Amino acid sequence: MQNTSSSLAWLNQFPELNGLDQHANDLLAKYVRIVEAPIGTIGYREGTPCGAYVMRLAGRSRVYKMSSSGREILLYRVAAGETCVITTTCLLGNSDYPASTIVEEPIRDALIPAAAFNQLMLDSSIFRKFVMTNYGALISDLIVLLDEVAFHSLDARLAKVLLDANSTQISRTHQQIADELGTAREVVSRQLKRLELKGSVSLGRGQVEIINRSALEKLANT
Repeated sequence: MQNTSSSLAWLNQFPELNGLDQHANDLLAKYVRIVEAPIGTIGYREGTPCGAYVMRLAGRSRVYKMSSSGREILLYRVAAGETCVITTTCLLGNSDYPASTIVEEPIRDALIPAAAFNQLMLDSSIFRKFVMTNYGALISDLIVLLDEVAFHSLDARLAKVLLDANSTQISRTHQQIADELGTAREVVSRQLKRLELKGSVSLGRGQVEIINRSALEKLANT
Protein backbone atom coordinates (compact mmCIF):
# COMPACT_ATOMS: atom_id res chain seq x y z
CA MET A 1 0.00 0.00 0.00
CA GLN A 2 1.12 3.55 -0.71
CA ASN A 3 0.97 6.26 1.95
CA THR A 4 -0.17 9.75 0.96
CA SER A 5 -0.38 13.02 2.90
CA SER A 6 -3.17 13.23 5.46
CA SER A 7 -5.60 16.06 6.28
CA LEU A 8 -9.09 16.19 7.73
CA ALA A 9 -10.75 16.91 4.37
CA TRP A 10 -11.59 13.18 4.10
CA LEU A 11 -13.98 13.54 7.04
CA ASN A 12 -16.48 15.19 4.69
CA GLN A 13 -17.27 11.69 3.38
CA PHE A 14 -18.60 10.75 6.81
CA PRO A 15 -21.22 13.39 7.74
CA GLU A 16 -22.04 11.48 10.93
CA LEU A 17 -18.72 12.76 12.28
CA ASN A 18 -19.52 16.45 11.72
CA GLY A 19 -19.35 17.96 15.20
CA LEU A 20 -16.34 16.09 16.52
CA ASP A 21 -14.72 18.18 19.24
CA GLN A 22 -11.29 19.73 18.85
CA HIS A 23 -9.58 16.98 20.84
CA ALA A 24 -10.94 14.28 18.51
CA ASN A 25 -10.00 16.29 15.43
CA ASP A 26 -6.50 16.79 16.79
CA LEU A 27 -6.10 13.05 17.34
CA LEU A 28 -7.25 12.31 13.80
CA ALA A 29 -5.04 14.98 12.27
CA LYS A 30 -2.03 13.65 14.16
CA TYR A 31 -2.42 9.91 13.67
CA VAL A 32 -4.56 9.12 10.60
CA ARG A 33 -2.75 7.78 7.53
CA ILE A 34 -4.24 7.97 4.05
CA VAL A 35 -3.25 4.91 2.01
CA GLU A 36 -3.92 3.80 -1.55
CA ALA A 37 -3.70 0.34 -3.10
CA PRO A 38 -4.28 -1.12 -6.59
CA ILE A 39 -6.45 -4.03 -7.67
CA GLY A 40 -5.23 -7.37 -6.32
CA THR A 41 -3.62 -5.99 -3.16
CA ILE A 42 -4.15 -8.13 -0.05
CA GLY A 43 -5.35 -5.75 2.66
CA TYR A 44 -5.04 -8.24 5.50
CA ARG A 45 -4.79 -12.01 5.87
CA GLU A 46 -6.57 -14.37 8.21
CA GLY A 47 -4.61 -14.85 11.43
CA THR A 48 -2.66 -11.57 11.26
CA PRO A 49 -2.93 -8.82 13.92
CA CYS A 50 -5.25 -5.87 13.36
CA GLY A 51 -3.45 -2.54 13.59
CA ALA A 52 -5.91 0.11 12.45
CA TYR A 53 -9.56 1.09 11.93
CA VAL A 54 -10.44 1.30 8.22
CA MET A 55 -12.60 4.07 6.74
CA ARG A 56 -13.03 3.60 2.99
CA LEU A 57 -12.76 6.81 0.95
CA ALA A 58 -12.79 5.30 -2.55
CA GLY A 59 -12.75 1.93 -4.30
CA ARG A 60 -13.91 -1.48 -3.17
CA SER A 61 -12.53 -4.65 -1.61
CA ARG A 62 -14.05 -7.99 -0.75
CA VAL A 63 -13.73 -9.76 2.58
CA TYR A 64 -13.70 -13.53 2.35
CA LYS A 65 -13.14 -16.71 4.34
CA MET A 66 -11.00 -19.53 2.98
CA SER A 67 -11.58 -23.17 3.94
CA SER A 68 -8.78 -25.67 4.57
CA SER A 69 -9.52 -27.15 1.13
CA GLY A 70 -8.96 -23.77 -0.52
CA ARG A 71 -12.62 -22.95 -1.13
CA GLU A 72 -13.56 -19.31 -0.69
CA ILE A 73 -16.82 -17.73 0.46
CA LEU A 74 -17.58 -14.03 0.20
CA LEU A 75 -18.56 -12.44 3.51
CA TYR A 76 -19.15 -8.86 2.35
CA ARG A 77 -17.65 -5.98 0.40
CA VAL A 78 -16.37 -2.63 1.69
CA ALA A 79 -17.07 0.36 -0.60
CA ALA A 80 -16.58 4.13 -0.36
CA GLY A 81 -18.19 5.65 2.73
CA GLU A 82 -18.13 2.34 4.61
CA THR A 83 -16.08 0.71 7.35
CA CYS A 84 -14.98 -2.91 7.88
CA VAL A 85 -16.92 -4.93 10.46
CA ILE A 86 -14.19 -7.55 10.91
CA THR A 87 -11.60 -4.84 11.55
CA THR A 88 -13.92 -3.28 14.12
CA THR A 89 -14.48 -6.66 15.78
CA CYS A 90 -10.74 -7.31 16.01
CA LEU A 91 -10.02 -3.88 17.50
CA LEU A 92 -12.81 -4.13 20.07
CA GLY A 93 -11.89 -7.69 21.00
CA ASN A 94 -8.11 -7.33 20.65
CA SER A 95 -8.04 -10.35 18.34
CA ASP A 96 -6.46 -11.34 15.02
CA TYR A 97 -8.27 -11.20 11.70
CA PRO A 98 -10.60 -14.22 11.19
CA ALA A 99 -10.79 -13.61 7.43
CA SER A 100 -8.89 -12.00 4.53
CA THR A 101 -9.52 -9.12 2.13
CA ILE A 102 -8.43 -8.27 -1.40
CA VAL A 103 -8.84 -5.08 -3.44
CA GLU A 104 -11.32 -5.31 -6.34
CA GLU A 105 -11.26 -1.63 -7.36
CA PRO A 106 -8.33 0.73 -6.51
CA ILE A 107 -8.87 1.89 -2.94
CA ARG A 108 -8.12 4.96 -0.86
CA ASP A 109 -8.49 4.52 2.91
CA ALA A 110 -8.15 6.56 6.06
CA LEU A 111 -6.48 4.35 8.66
CA ILE A 112 -6.78 5.16 12.36
CA PRO A 113 -4.07 3.31 14.35
CA ALA A 114 -5.39 1.05 17.12
CA ALA A 115 -4.13 3.24 19.97
CA ALA A 116 -5.78 6.37 18.53
CA PHE A 117 -8.97 4.41 17.79
CA ASN A 118 -9.18 3.20 21.39
CA GLN A 119 -8.61 6.73 22.67
CA LEU A 120 -11.34 8.13 20.42
CA MET A 121 -13.73 5.42 21.60
CA LEU A 122 -13.11 6.54 25.18
CA ASP A 123 -13.12 10.30 24.64
CA SER A 124 -15.64 11.02 21.86
CA SER A 125 -19.31 10.06 22.10
CA ILE A 126 -19.82 11.11 18.46
CA PHE A 127 -17.04 8.84 17.22
CA ARG A 128 -18.18 6.01 19.48
CA LYS A 129 -21.76 6.25 18.16
CA PHE A 130 -20.48 6.28 14.55
CA VAL A 131 -18.42 3.13 15.11
CA MET A 132 -21.16 1.20 16.89
CA THR A 133 -23.90 2.24 14.45
CA ASN A 134 -21.83 1.04 11.49
CA TYR A 135 -20.85 -2.08 13.37
CA GLY A 136 -24.48 -2.95 14.09
CA ALA A 137 -25.53 -2.43 10.47
CA LEU A 138 -22.72 -4.64 9.16
CA ILE A 139 -23.47 -7.38 11.67
CA SER A 140 -27.06 -7.35 10.39
CA ASP A 141 -25.73 -7.85 6.85
CA LEU A 142 -23.69 -10.85 8.01
CA ILE A 143 -26.78 -12.35 9.65
CA VAL A 144 -28.61 -11.99 6.32
CA LEU A 145 -25.71 -13.85 4.65
CA LEU A 146 -25.91 -16.61 7.27
CA ASP A 147 -29.64 -16.90 6.67
CA GLU A 148 -29.11 -17.20 2.91
CA VAL A 149 -26.41 -19.85 3.26
CA ALA A 150 -28.32 -21.88 5.84
CA PHE A 151 -31.89 -21.66 4.57
CA HIS A 152 -31.87 -20.86 0.85
CA SER A 153 -31.09 -23.26 -1.98
CA LEU A 154 -28.00 -22.75 -4.11
CA ASP A 155 -30.05 -21.98 -7.23
CA ALA A 156 -31.96 -19.26 -5.36
CA ARG A 157 -28.68 -17.74 -4.10
CA LEU A 158 -27.22 -17.93 -7.62
CA ALA A 159 -30.24 -16.11 -9.04
CA LYS A 160 -29.82 -13.40 -6.39
CA VAL A 161 -26.13 -12.94 -7.22
CA LEU A 162 -26.98 -12.49 -10.90
CA LEU A 163 -29.78 -10.02 -10.14
CA ASP A 164 -27.62 -8.03 -7.71
CA ALA A 165 -25.21 -7.25 -10.56
CA ASN A 166 -27.82 -4.72 -11.78
CA SER A 167 -26.95 -5.42 -15.42
CA THR A 168 -28.13 -7.78 -18.12
CA GLN A 169 -24.49 -8.40 -19.13
CA ILE A 170 -22.46 -9.82 -16.24
CA SER A 171 -18.73 -10.09 -16.87
CA ARG A 172 -17.79 -12.71 -14.31
CA THR A 173 -16.32 -16.19 -14.60
CA HIS A 174 -17.96 -19.29 -13.17
CA GLN A 175 -15.09 -19.47 -10.66
CA GLN A 176 -15.72 -15.91 -9.47
CA ILE A 177 -19.41 -16.65 -8.99
CA ALA A 178 -18.52 -19.87 -7.17
CA ASP A 179 -16.21 -17.95 -4.82
CA GLU A 180 -18.99 -15.53 -4.02
CA LEU A 181 -21.36 -18.40 -3.22
CA GLY A 182 -18.80 -20.48 -1.34
CA THR A 183 -19.14 -23.50 -3.60
CA ALA A 184 -17.25 -25.28 -6.40
CA ARG A 185 -16.96 -23.98 -9.95
CA GLU A 186 -18.38 -27.20 -11.36
CA VAL A 187 -21.53 -26.78 -9.26
CA VAL A 188 -22.06 -23.23 -10.51
CA SER A 189 -21.43 -24.30 -14.12
CA ARG A 190 -24.12 -26.99 -13.83
CA GLN A 191 -26.61 -24.57 -12.28
CA LEU A 192 -25.94 -21.92 -14.94
CA LYS A 193 -26.35 -24.50 -17.69
CA ARG A 194 -29.75 -25.43 -16.26
CA LEU A 195 -30.76 -21.78 -16.21
CA GLU A 196 -29.63 -21.47 -19.82
CA LEU A 197 -31.71 -24.51 -20.87
CA LYS A 198 -34.73 -22.90 -19.20
CA GLY A 199 -34.13 -19.67 -21.16
CA SER A 200 -33.29 -17.56 -18.11
CA VAL A 201 -29.69 -16.75 -19.09
CA SER A 202 -27.30 -17.04 -22.02
CA LEU A 203 -23.72 -18.13 -21.32
CA GLY A 204 -20.57 -16.85 -23.00
CA ARG A 205 -16.86 -16.93 -22.22
CA GLY A 206 -16.46 -15.14 -18.89
CA GLN A 207 -19.93 -13.66 -19.25
CA VAL A 208 -23.54 -14.33 -18.28
CA GLU A 209 -26.41 -12.53 -20.01
CA ILE A 210 -29.77 -12.31 -18.26
CA ILE A 211 -32.55 -13.18 -20.69
CA ASN A 212 -35.54 -13.62 -18.37
CA ARG A 213 -35.22 -11.40 -15.30
CA SER A 214 -38.69 -12.22 -13.97
CA ALA A 215 -37.84 -15.93 -13.91
CA LEU A 216 -34.69 -15.22 -11.91
CA GLU A 217 -36.61 -12.96 -9.51
CA LYS A 218 -39.12 -15.75 -8.91
CA LEU A 219 -36.30 -18.24 -8.30
CA ALA A 220 -34.46 -15.86 -5.95
CA ASN A 221 -37.55 -15.57 -3.75
CA THR A 222 -38.03 -19.31 -3.30
